[in-house]
Amino acid sequence: MAAELSSYQRRVEQWLEACFPPHVRSDRGERTHRFLEEALELAQANGATREDALALVDYVFGRPTGEPSQEVGGVMVTLASLCSASEINMEDAGDRELERNWERIDLIRSKQQSKPHGSPLPQ
Repeated sequence: MAAELSSYQRRVEQWLEACFPPHVRSDRGERTHRFLEEALELAQANGATREDALALVDYVFGRPTGEPSQEVGGVMVTLASLCSASEINMEDAGDRELERNWERIDLIRSKQQSKPHGSPLPQ
């Protein structure tokens, strides 16, 4: 049985359906790479260095693999706490970015189509 989705997650899925073909929007590897890219951009925007990121890569990949649903919970808790520390309303930021993505569907599609299939790099 599929888990019930939050309103925001449903709205993101609607955007994904409008923007990408099924094989792209349901590609777990692709979605993982885009998440990692955005997480690194957020860390960089908050002052993390390349060296910080590389040290954490070694730390994380030196440990046992976690369980995805538990790790999602950890991401949500730490994102909410980072937003609080940064005085950012997480829900407002998500809504603004989703609206911006609706306005850039053609650009996003073009960027996705130009990248090598299976590559973690966005282009």
